[in-house]
Amino acid sequence: MGVKIGDVFYYLVHVQQLRAMIQWKTWHMPVHERKPENEAKSLQICFDLLDMTSRSFSGVIQELHPELLVPIALFYLNLRGLDTVEDDMTIALDEKVPILKGFFKIVDKEGWSYDGSGPDEKDRELLVKFYYVTEEFRKIKPEYREVITDITRQMGEGMAYYVTNAERGVDTVKDYELYCHIVAGLVGEGLTRLFVLSGLANKVLLNRPELQESMGQFLQKTNIIRDIREDFDDKRRFWPKAIWSKYVDNFEDLFKPENIIIAQNCSSEMVLNALSHADECLFYLAGLKEQSVFNFCAIPQAMAISTLTLVFRNPAIFKRNIKITKGEACENMIQSTQNHRLVCDLFRVYVRKIHKKNTPRDPNFLKISIACGKIEQFIESLYPSQDPKAIVRAQAGQPGPIDSAEKKAKEEAKWDTIYMFAFVMGTLFFLSCLMIGIAYLFGARFDVALSELSKGKLSRPDPAVADEIIKKYDHGEL
Repeated sequence: MGVKIGDVFYYLVHVQQLRAMIQWKTWHMPVHERKPENEAKSLQICFDLLDMTSRSFSGVIQELHPELLVPIALFYLNLRGLDTVEDDMTIALDEKVPILKGFFKIVDKEGWSYDGSGPDEKDRELLVKFYYVTEEFRKIKPEYREVITDITRQMGEGMAYYVTNAERGVDTVKDYELYCHIVAGLVGEGLTRLFVLSGLANKVLLNRPELQESMGQFLQKTNIIRDIREDFDDKRRFWPKAIWSKYVDNFEDLFKPENIIIAQNCSSEMVLNALSHADECLFYLAGLKEQSVFNFCAIPQAMAISTLTLVFRNPAIFKRNIKITKGEACENMIQSTQNHRLVCDLFRVYVRKIHKKNTPRDPNFLKISIACGKIEQFIESLYPSQDPKAIVRAQAGQPGPIDSAEKKAKEEAKWDTIYMFAFVMGTLFFLSCLMIGIAYLFGARFDVALSELSKGKLSRPDPAVADEIIKKYDHGEL
């Protein structure tokens, strides 16, 4: 895959992100490693399908504890298959709805396959080869099968309802919450039940359904805000009418250039709605016992808060689909795969960025400021920044162990950045010299180029003018 010139210049300016990408690729050690050589051929194909259908979740799923690796991989593939049927606009409703409602009966049906998806459907192959998924599904523990089947049933029924009302869209905020519950909140419930059954999460989480719900709602609402342009082009509307109708008369008016400020204010209210789940997500993460399970849950939440920061008051979301950079994603993954405190610190950083982007001209200014303050207050209650012992040490001029470690880490990061920048600049210089040298060997006339540039001629001349220039500098054979 080629490297874009724009990316090169971006990472020259954002060297820390380049450093994070190299660190993640070079030094990241998974808590658990999957062993394909010990797997049946059908299970290997299931993981190939997982790689094909999910760029974001495949990696973290394959680093899960062995007890949960296969059940959660199959859980994802089942729901992905369901989602593929829902998203495929080439499938007629009278065929689609029965499949969605009956998908929970398919998950363990031997030899089931579906080739009715459109040729351009990106996950068509998953449905064609779904018999591999059903084969492996029948091998996992009965208690895991029961959870996955139950969630698939509920989600399929909910999707069937919404596909019949896709063009009408979502009217009330309650409808919006229900849709997010069906496509994401149920996933949070199912995962929590699997975590607890495996003994890798606190049982108390089962008694806090609002925490499970928030984990899914936060991710889904962020995606809905980010994907508004893509959904609009596909004639789907997930932003609730109860919100957008405060700002425009018709939903399509949000995309008109003259309404860009109004559209940003509308998106601010959508972000405000999503932020209400942030503190409960952090609370949920505190109940996870095992590191790989923690990583599996924390990474998507870190991506969500960074994406929410990106889309906040960003007019680009009404023109195209936008995403955080790979470098920023790697920074998030490095910080969110260590411990709960660092995830909270990451949330605090992004919440402060949202607060900084907030503007008094936005009618939601005060509410967003309060929401940001609430999240910071929650984090402060878990990890107070004002440690009494640290205050005493600071007054005495004695740095604590944490201060010394942070100072050392910052110093190392500074020199890493300097070395990285020098390496990148040196590489660019070497490549430039190499390209110029090759051009010279092949007969490039740099004297002509410099002469024309010195006259201020920066654009390509017409063919007739070019011929005159060649004749001017061509002195024939010696």
